[in-house]
Amino acid sequence: MPKDFIFMIVVFTFAYTYLKCMPIKKTYTQKLNESKVHKIKTIDFDFADIPANSTMLIASPKIIDDYVNQIPKGKIADVKKIRRDLAASFNADYTCPVTTGIYLRVVAEAAYEKYVSTKSIKKITPFWRAIDPKSALAKKLSCGAEFISERLNEEN
Repeated sequence: MPKDFIFMIVVFTFAYTYLKCMPIKKTYTQKLNESKVHKIKTIDFDFADIPANSTMLIASPKIIDDYVNQIPKGKIADVKKIRRDLAASFNADYTCPVTTGIYLRVVAEAAYEKYVSTKSIKKITPFWRAIDPKSALAKKLSCGAEFISERLNEEN
C-alpha cells in the first residue's frame, strides 16, 4: 500500500474517533425542555444577597418559562420580582440569582429560536416582559436589545 494511502487512513480514523467523542452543542430549546427538577437548599454561607442559613430555591428552566408566560401583556417583571415571587411560591426564603439569570437566558433564547422558525410572536414566551432592554443580559441575546424594546413598545 502506498504511504499516502496509509497516512490518509490514519488521519481519517483519528478524525472520526475525535469527532465521535465531541459533545454536540444543544439548542436552547433542548436546554429548556431538559427534565431538570427544582431544588430547595439551605445555604450555610452568605451568597450574593442571601444570608447564611436561608433556604434558596434553585429553579428549573421550565419554572422560569411558566412564570414569564403568566406575565400579562403590557406589564413587566424584573429579575428581583421573579426571584421574590418564585421563592414565595416554593416556600423558600430566596431564589438563586445565578440560576435565575441563566435560565432566563435559556427561556429567551429558546423563544427566539421558535420565533425565527415560526415568525409568530404569538406562539412564543414573551421574554421581553422579564428582561430590561438596557441590561447586560439583553445585550448578550441573539435577538439583541432592540428586539426587546420593539416588543415592549408594541405592547404599550
